[in-house]
Amino acid sequence: MSSFATLLVSCPDRKGLVASLAQVLYGHGANIVDADQHTDAVAGQFFQRIHFDMSDIHTDRTSLESAIREVAARFEMAFRLTRSDAVKRVGIFVSKYDHCLYDLLLRQRSGELDCEIPLIISNHEDLRPVAEQFGVRFEHLPVTKATKAQQEQEALRLLRAEGVGLAVLARYMQILSDDFLRAFEGDVINIHHSFLPAFVGGKPYHRAYERGVKLIGATAHFATADLDEGPIIEQDVVRCSHRDKVDDLVRKGRDLEKVVLARAVRLHLADRVLVYGNKTVVFD
Repeated sequence: MSSFATLLVSCPDRKGLVASLAQVLYGHGANIVDADQHTDAVAGQFFQRIHFDMSDIHTDRTSLESAIREVAARFEMAFRLTRSDAVKRVGIFVSKYDHCLYDLLLRQRSGELDCEIPLIISNHEDLRPVAEQFGVRFEHLPVTKATKAQQEQEALRLLRAEGVGLAVLARYMQILSDDFLRAFEGDVINIHHSFLPAFVGGKPYHRAYERGVKLIGATAHFATADLDEGPIIEQDVVRCSHRDKVDDLVRKGRDLEKVVLARAVRLHLADRVLVYGNKTVVFD
């Protein structure tokens, strides 16, 4: 059976980058199936995603990784190498809204999201029946100002115990602290119910209604210490009109939130997202 891997790289733009990586893979017997690249001329940065087949490599995987590491050192290159046989594990944070949670669980069950979801963490009990319906472990960690630090430490313990590498905030109505984001070894994706950078913070649909906008949107981004300002992965919009009430905007927005969050998670699971500065390169 074929064994595939994906290599993501970023580094200062220089001549010979593409050729050097291709030569390393070819020299070890790897077959490049797909390659995409981008150069940010303003930042002087180079980015590339290479998807390749390792079923006929002449050496072992360790030797191939060592050779890639040698090229990376020569070009001051940051890289991430993932194998298709390593199933990613995703933890979901929720509060009381269930639309994004249901959508992610259904997509994972149908095979649309290539991952395992071993854990759901919530600051409320409301969505425990949803977790039980899908056979996923549910942990209730109520958060108050006095207990926030302690509960975040418990959340970190649970994520590590389950081997979670990606945390998804599926309308989790709590702000994760800087300490949590620094301590968590994986990435954290958040869905914001607005087309950022417009209407950051709470109740964006109410403010969109008051402003009389003709488009509302949703934004999936990486969570950072700066609230709602992390690198954007995916966005989408839907039209609205003067006839729409707040409830109409909320309904339309929730449909968008599900789709945008699922797209962002799928792109991340497929190793198609690279972060630099406060921006992303997303290989489609």
